[in-house]
Amino acid sequence: MRILWRPFGFLRRRLKVESCRITESESLILLAWTSLIQKLSKTPGIFLLEQRKRFSTMPETETSQRHYELFSPPSDVRGMTKLDRTAFKKTVTIPVLKVRKEIVSKLMRFLKRAALQRPGIKRVIEDPEDEESRLIMLDPYKMFTDDSFEEAELSILKQLNVSPQISKYNLELTYENFKSEEILRAVLPEGQDVTSGFSRVGHIAHLNLRDHQLPFKHLIGQVMIDKNPGITSAVNKINNIDNTYRNFQMELLSGEENMMTKVRENNYTYEFDFSKVYWNPRLSTEHSRVTELLKPGDVLFDVFAGVGPFAIPVAKKNCTVFANDLNPESHKWLLHNCRLNKVDQKVKVFNLDGKDFLQGPVREELMQQLGPLSKERKHSVHIVMNLPAKAIEFLSVFKSLLDGQPCGSELLPIVHCYSFSKDADPAKDVQQRAEAVLGISLDACSSIHQVRNVAPNKEMLCITFRIPAATLYKNQTLNLENHEGPPLKRQRTDQSFSKEKTQIA
Repeated sequence: MRILWRPFGFLRRRLKVESCRITESESLILLAWTSLIQKLSKTPGIFLLEQRKRFSTMPETETSQRHYELFSPPSDVRGMTKLDRTAFKKTVTIPVLKVRKEIVSKLMRFLKRAALQRPGIKRVIEDPEDEESRLIMLDPYKMFTDDSFEEAELSILKQLNVSPQISKYNLELTYENFKSEEILRAVLPEGQDVTSGFSRVGHIAHLNLRDHQLPFKHLIGQVMIDKNPGITSAVNKINNIDNTYRNFQMELLSGEENMMTKVRENNYTYEFDFSKVYWNPRLSTEHSRVTELLKPGDVLFDVFAGVGPFAIPVAKKNCTVFANDLNPESHKWLLHNCRLNKVDQKVKVFNLDGKDFLQGPVREELMQQLGPLSKERKHSVHIVMNLPAKAIEFLSVFKSLLDGQPCGSELLPIVHCYSFSKDADPAKDVQQRAEAVLGISLDACSSIHQVRNVAPNKEMLCITFRIPAATLYKNQTLNLENHEGPPLKRQRTDQSFSKEKTQIA
């Protein structure tokens, strides 16, 4: 009779396994039992241990919970508001296997299951009692005695002349051994949300803390710096984005006060003062998506350009770019980044209100682009309006913006307008609001792209459409149906539509 030990909470279960000889008459019963076990092994919370032919009804959450308890910081750090790294010392008992140092590398290839898998903790350490030996750290929830090894593991141990005897080792954990999430979960009030994520802007960690986290804000900031190489400043947003200059007030939580930063996005470099301009690293994919829509020779009007994440990549494609931003700081860094990325000869930069930019430089250029010689033009004109809080309001500027005879419908400008929505059907909401401002239906000539989820029940979307001639030109009584360009392919408005690309006909 052999006793197999399996952990369950703070107890261990004994499973008695008796050897026996199976007769032919019992084989059908065994076959049915094997089939049942295979089915049970696919059920959540039941594990079949193939080599040992034993199973346990211990849920996965039980294992992970106990693993967390062992490798969690000491309980007395709860409520700490000023970081004391020395308070995170803790000693845990870990099973170890003693081996000769010259065979460690070879043996480790066969002990991946049994070895301790814990980032920040060495799996092989020196033996304090024997300099010719090493100790291999084992998983404390899998390995208890020599019987815990599987047959294949025992076989390799025998080949290498290693005793399967397991010993205990007292491992001291310190602040450096814990992850940021584990530290914050131990410090913040039990049951409260834990902040472990942030937006990275160069060397700056940008957090958006909730009210219950504010008493711990300086500790949280320091932990973010400690646990993320390259982060030297942690800031917290303390008000909503200012819609005039698209920046927000921030509070330094920890680290250096330097807000001058450099970032790389889609192989381009941007430098700016993060405290004075708008930058969102979560829009990297969207910048790339829109850039891919333009072809060499196309024209881009970037109404709210910021420091250039749309304008610069598009200019690199040998397109003509007109980029504008009302914020003087954004305008300054936009010029700087155009020079930095060597596209300053391809980008014309303006420091105007969005409405003035559309009614001035954009109108003048469109009159030339869409004039009598436009039939010979083969490139497209795109207008990007990335000011989600207010961009839809600016669509009214396009009504009767141009004089003269309308150009061919396929040459009309394509607008990419961004907006937020808290509606249950955000795509429908954005389209209806755009239609209300323009005074037309966009059913046949628009597409909606989900950019990202901003917050619970708040989406950011982009509506793309070609401006109808009857809207863009003055004194036109043309039938809209006869002067629309080929319709844009409509995208689904369910969860999957964010993965598709807007296609321009």
